[in-house]
Amino acid sequence: MKSEVDKLLKKNAQLNQLDSVKVTSHVQREKGEWFLNTLMLQGHTVAFKYNRKKRYKNLEGASVNLTYYPQTEQIAGIDFDYMKVVRIRRS
Repeated sequence: MKSEVDKLLKKNAQLNQLDSVKVTSHVQREKGEWFLNTLMLQGHTVAFKYNRKKRYKNLEGASVNLTYYPQTEQIAGIDFDYMKVVRIRRS
């Protein structure tokens, strides 16, 4: 029986998976009705972002499993790479 993550990865070739990676920084800020969450992970120099309807407990120092895909955002005419998280679970 295939897991939910395996099914997602098979459907979309751009999706990637990280398992048991430590969160070094977790910031939450309001953006309209949503909370924009930004994670920095140990061993990675790019931000991982996702939205939630409600504020979430701080994940700093926790190990998480992530399913994500690469994105680029243009701010003030400069392109910034980040990872759009589609699934996050504590490991």
